Amino acid sequence: MADDPELELVYQTIRGLDKAEERFAAVLRDTIDQLLNGEVTGRYDWKTLFKTEKTHAGTVVEINLQREFKFGDGIDMDYRISGIDVDCKYSQQFGGWMIPPEAVDHLCLLVWADDYKSRWSAGLLRIKSDWLNGGKNRDLKLTVKAEHRSKITWLWKDAELPENILLHMNASDREAVFSFTSGQTRLNELFRRVQRRRIGRNVVRTVARQKDYMKRVRGNGGARSALRAEGIVIMGDYASHRKIAADLGLPVPREGEFVSTRLVRAKPHHAARPQTLLDEEHWVLARHDDPAEPGPLLAKHTALQ
Repeated sequence: MADDPELELVYQTIRGLDKAEERFAAVLRDTIDQLLNGEVTGRYDWKTLFKTEKTHAGTVVEINLQREFKFGDGIDMDYRISGIDVDCKYSQQFGGWMIPPEAVDHLCLLVWADDYKSRWSAGLLRIKSDWLNGGKNRDLKLTVKAEHRSKITWLWKDAELPENILLHMNASDREAVFSFTSGQTRLNELFRRVQRRRIGRNVVRTVARQKDYMKRVRGNGGARSALRAEGIVIMGDYASHRKIAADLGLPVPREGEFVSTRLVRAKPHHAARPQTLLDEEHWVLARHDDPAEPGPLLAKHTALQ
């Protein structure tokens, strides 16, 4: 970066943004979910998008990143970051960024995300014409030659993309979830079958396919009420719920996420297992040989900020 002060400045600016990696990953997760539009379509797999939707993905990523990070409009390119024009290009296929001729000699923010691998990358490259493959498409857009991808300055490389549970869960479990006609019953089955893994809000929306989908998770008739008799609790992004997950060694729910698990009251032979204190009793993660018993009520305190 030393030979390109503008690239170094843009790099330091983006890396210095508050919770930049977490927010970048969330934008990519939300953008893929936005394109899938599961609440309306029931889709969860990138392959089911229409060709026009996939083509539109780059524009949606560009818009959503600008909205999240409040990048200014560029003069000739998409963004103005620290006074420098930066173009934004997204591809689901690594290396598939389509570079327009007008981007030559400008900085490009190259973004890749793969829902099947649950990974994403973002890097900066000053485009040079001799680093590009010849274009055969009508608008003469070019791709970066494979041997020059090593010149990309990575902001984040192969970072974790929040998992699309519906895509990655066991196929027979997924079939069982979607076998029910009731959105509430589908959600109950999802939290019953997918335990100890983060489940995002969009997964809930896709499974419930109802406007009041969040209500279907809560107590008072939602999944928490329905599954409590089986000992299954559903932790959300409340601070108290996050502490429970951490106490038990579970994935801690991030904003808009849930983690379900079956609990049993701690017995003397459970002494070696991590425990958490709920309802003035100690609870541990249930194993298959622990008889089911009603689970504790989870208090709602401060949500994750």
